[in-house]
Amino acid sequence: MRIALTHNLKLSDSEDEAEFDTEATVNALASAIERLGHRVERMEVSGPASRTVARLEAFSPDLIFNTAEGRRGRFREAFFPALFDELGFPYTGSDAYALAITLDKQLTKLILREEGVRTPGWQFIEKLSDLKPDDLHFPVIVKPNFEGSSKGISQDSVAESVDALRMKVQQALARYPAGVLVEEFIGGKDLAVPFLESVDNDFSGVLAPVEYEIAAGASSARRYEIYDYELKTSGDSLVTVRAPANITEEMSDRLRKISRAIFQKLDCKDLGRIDFRLSDAGVPYFLEVNALPSLQQGAGIYASAALDGLHFDGVLDAVIQSAARRFKVKDRARGLSRPTRRGPLKVGFTFNVKRIKPTADGAEDREAEYDSPSTLQAIREAIASHGHEVVDLEATAELPMVLATTQVDIVFNIAEGFRGRNRESQVPALLELLDIPYTGSDPATLSLALDKALAKKVVRAAGIDTPNFQQMTTGRERLDKQFTRWPLMVKPVAEGSSKGVVSKSVCTTEAELREVVKEMVDRYKQPALIEEYIGGREFTVGLLGERRPEVLPPMEIVFTDKSDSTPIYKFEDKLEANDRIRYEAPAKLEPAQLERMKAAARGAFMALGCRDVARIDFRMDETGRIYFLECNPLPGLTPGWSDLVLIAQGEGMDYHTLIGEILSGAIRRYKEKESRRRDAPPQRPPAESPPRVEKTG
Repeated sequence: MRIALTHNLKLSDSEDEAEFDTEATVNALASAIERLGHRVERMEVSGPASRTVARLEAFSPDLIFNTAEGRRGRFREAFFPALFDELGFPYTGSDAYALAITLDKQLTKLILREEGVRTPGWQFIEKLSDLKPDDLHFPVIVKPNFEGSSKGISQDSVAESVDALRMKVQQALARYPAGVLVEEFIGGKDLAVPFLESVDNDFSGVLAPVEYEIAAGASSARRYEIYDYELKTSGDSLVTVRAPANITEEMSDRLRKISRAIFQKLDCKDLGRIDFRLSDAGVPYFLEVNALPSLQQGAGIYASAALDGLHFDGVLDAVIQSAARRFKVKDRARGLSRPTRRGPLKVGFTFNVKRIKPTADGAEDREAEYDSPSTLQAIREAIASHGHEVVDLEATAELPMVLATTQVDIVFNIAEGFRGRNRESQVPALLELLDIPYTGSDPATLSLALDKALAKKVVRAAGIDTPNFQQMTTGRERLDKQFTRWPLMVKPVAEGSSKGVVSKSVCTTEAELREVVKEMVDRYKQPALIEEYIGGREFTVGLLGERRPEVLPPMEIVFTDKSDSTPIYKFEDKLEANDRIRYEAPAKLEPAQLERMKAAARGAFMALGCRDVARIDFRMDETGRIYFLECNPLPGLTPGWSDLVLIAQGEGMDYHTLIGEILSGAIRRYKEKESRRRDAPPQRPPAESPPRVEKTG
């Protein structure tokens, strides 16, 4: 089967990402699913939902293996299953309704109390005045009502007096305003009962209970023996999973029967986990149910499943087969039929190949914007990794004739064109003429963005700061009075890859500036752009998507030569590594600075009409003011080198995923085109006119 592995990737140790999957977990899950004979597409879903939709529609999976926790809100775990239902894609795990209920601890307790399930006494608190301490038996524990992974639970969560409880509730509400649960603390041991629906046993897939054992040294140093947030994160090495739990067989069967009733009542599907507290007196108390349990290696579900002879791969296979049966998805590898699928898309690949190597001094830069054979091969392989057939279409003068006779569904375009300020729009304009969907921005945006002066005018009109600028065509024009300080920068108005940006581009006198302008006009046969030199830090920001693009974290171009008082990101810096430049991805920015830069990037992207992908350059002066420099809607894609690729890597996005992200917009447009074509009424030939009779008189 074609399986999409939807997940949130953990990129930090912050509590906000505590429930997300580490890269090691994602790799382990993907490898296991591949070993089971399926084709896996990893889909990180933390960005805009529109991006996830486009990628799913592009990949068109038979089944989604979902571990995504969602970003925020009381219904975050339910968001993606609801989206999958709306799109019509089968998926593993419980539906949105079950996930919304089980994330709400107090609602779950209310439902199960009606079924006779024993729980500790509790109160749900949304404001401090809701608290009724006289109705509770102390000690009590305060926990967030809508969080998992023991978030918000620590040794300090336990209160033994009314005054302490009020303080802890007030503190908890400040952190978790959606509501907290005050629950009577039960002394004893933590047990978990996992669930794999497709396992054929006497308990309808409910597995044997496991026990969390805290290392003796750690346990003695902790006043309350609870499996709290610290132990689930930084102290995970101090906890072992004991399978089966150290309880009697009678108690084990009792817990499994209770769990079976709970899973059935809450309509949990495929997999799950229920947490119990077994009191010192041997009484089990239900704590919570997790319908989207952790699948990281070492999790209790694997230890319990091993007692039934299921290894790591077997657990995932059980989840997949359970979901496949529910949605009536059949796997050909198991000798069964499956729905007929359309073949792979034919993806035309338009490019210009670099045959002349640029020189560091800029004397030879005619093909600096073209792509090397190794970069082209990397892009081909990345496109093919998404299941598509790649058709090479070198952007030569013969391309119009080649396209007219070559059947392709869409085009992945990185062609730079040949000459003139409209060169980047030449191939997209041809594709539009032939009605072939393609990646990237349309001809109007590509022409506009390549003209740095026009782009600045548009962006400035959108309320985004730019350096003061002026265009010169000879070098003899009057210097604009808006320039009140030196130095000034000079660069060609319509070149990319920093062509023409060299050390002498930074001018400190008017005579020097006019000489450089004349030289650039003569060399590049186009006007020169003069702009105010902005001292400070330089950044570049990548964006992916269409109407609501995802803004990737900025990357800083760090200038390491402290003797250079006016550093710039020069042409030679983009050819090979040197000790004058290093890259920091993601950049270290204060939260307010980061938000301002992301807003400026998104605003420029929208103002210029960009689509699918772009990279936007900024300078930030010593006061923190952010200035737009230029936009590249056709950014370089050299693996491990190009700025956009480094930005994606800093975000945890690998190369083939980046290419898939860029490709997804064109695939969506292709599907819309095909849908319109299918829905269009058949064209009827015009009715035949009766023969005309000439009047004779």
